[in-house]
Amino acid sequence: MPGQRTELYKVKKEDIPKAGAVLADAFQHDPVWERVLEGVEVDLRCAFFQGPVRYCRKYGEVYASSELLEGIAAWVPGDLADMTVWRMMRTGSAGWGMRMGMEMVRLGQRMRPVFDPLEADRRANMKGRDYLYLMIIGVASQFQGQGFGGRLLAALVEESEQARVPLYLETATERNARMYERLGFRPLKQITLPVIDRPQWEMVREPRA
Repeated sequence: MPGQRTELYKVKKEDIPKAGAVLADAFQHDPVWERVLEGVEVDLRCAFFQGPVRYCRKYGEVYASSELLEGIAAWVPGDLADMTVWRMMRTGSAGWGMRMGMEMVRLGQRMRPVFDPLEADRRANMKGRDYLYLMIIGVASQFQGQGFGGRLLAALVEESEQARVPLYLETATERNARMYERLGFRPLKQITLPVIDRPQWEMVREPRA
């Protein structure tokens, strides 16, 4: 489809390890992921962030700002927003998970009670609607502030407009929430995540009439 996405790089299977490392770097100071991944070694963090990349390559779209992978954005149709075990297995991630061993299992157990409220709210907020869910977007620390994230978001907004469906996302900082508002998103709800006691903003952007 011509447009913003033609200027981006579609992430390939062989790019997955680097994409995971880019996202791990991008979120190293994020207030939510900083708590969730507290004490987790860098290698495991990089492996963990491969998960959404693998998932969205299977069920949605994953793009980078260029072949250098300065930034990554991954999204899926709303009815596939929940990363269930069965769906992850279908991405071919079983071997990847087994290599991570019990540390990955423990990390998953740590995350479940933290993010359950977000999943429940997302289902309630978008019940009965088609939409696109921005699962993750991040830019490597050395490239932040150079417009790479904006290019990725522009492609997603364009896809939403062409499909005539809303966009849905969650973000962990008020600064990001204000930035998304400038792009046409509106906040639906601000919650405090259990266990880690960190805020999260749930936001939607409707296609223009």
